[in-house]
Amino acid sequence: MKEYKMRRGEYLEERVPEMADTVEEYFGEITGTEEFKGSDLFVVEDPKNPVFERIVAGTVSYSGKKDKLGVEFEERPAEEVIAEGNADAAADAVDAKNDFLLEATGRDAKSRRDSMKRAVEDDADKPDNVS
Repeated sequence: MKEYKMRRGEYLEERVPEMADTVEEYFGEITGTEEFKGSDLFVVEDPKNPVFERIVAGTVSYSGKKDKLGVEFEERPAEEVIAEGNADAAADAVDAKNDFLLEATGRDAKSRRDSMKRAVEDDADKPDNVS
């Protein structure tokens, strides 16, 4: 599961007031929920794009901190998708993921990558707790 933060000064509930509707609009009918860090995220077991096997997405709430977007995209093997004649769906899947993440976070793919790189670098700079 990946977690995405919003742009400075923005909040997920303001950007996406109806998370369930937004998830269904991009990926298909919600078939259930799944717990992640104490929050219930929406599950799409049969996404409308054949590249996706399953999608979990929703708001991860933190006490005293800004909520984050939690998302897990489970994709089918490329060979399987191509063999079924759905190669064109791959580009649509990438667009759907990027458009959903941009709408929810206000960050494009480049700024999301840069933010994740900084988070990894910050973790690497922290000293290990060795006694």
